[in-house]
Amino acid sequence: MAYNNRQGGFLGWFSSLPTVTKNLLIINILGFIAISINDNLMVQWFALFVPRSPFFHIWQPITYMFLHGSFFHLFFNMYALLMFGSVLERCIGTKKFLTFYFVCGIGAAIAHVVTLMLMKSSSMIYVPTVGASGAIYGVLIGFAMFYPNSQLTLLFPPITLKAKVFVWIFVGLELLMGVTETADGIAHFAHLGGMVIGYLLLTYWIEKHKLW
Repeated sequence: MAYNNRQGGFLGWFSSLPTVTKNLLIINILGFIAISINDNLMVQWFALFVPRSPFFHIWQPITYMFLHGSFFHLFFNMYALLMFGSVLERCIGTKKFLTFYFVCGIGAAIAHVVTLMLMKSSSMIYVPTVGASGAIYGVLIGFAMFYPNSQLTLLFPPITLKAKVFVWIFVGLELLMGVTETADGIAHFAHLGGMVIGYLLLTYWIEKHKLW
């Protein structure tokens, strides 16, 4: 009888995930647990504030990506990371995906901060931003660039679209809601920033033959 030492079930599935995707899931879950235990401390030190805020720290454009304001905020970001990030990581490799994810997240933070500073509202210096959405939107556009004709089915409404169409719809919605300030409390320009940076970085790597 042959002995199969591969783990089955959840542990086996989880251990089979690409390295960066797997570790990002773990860190984000730990971040959510930490912010649930002491939200004041975690937000004050690790959420993203504009540079002129008394709460701003130089590490925040990185750490804000690992905090989420609610379970569903965490769930949908991690679901997208699992579905699209794992595919993209296997496509471009672990090191490139790690760089790509952080560049998109930091680019999203810069886009969001610049937008807030242009608004010149004194109250904005006290408004924190959390979430991996900027980096996740970069992952989405990366997936669409390599798998443009993949069929994606939306939950609400339940319609099926090609990945390239899906991404353009998201771009249009984020731009519209950002300009009209619809759905206040959502960092629309951070999402757009992550997508733009992701597109530019992948395009640069491809054109310079530095991707593989």
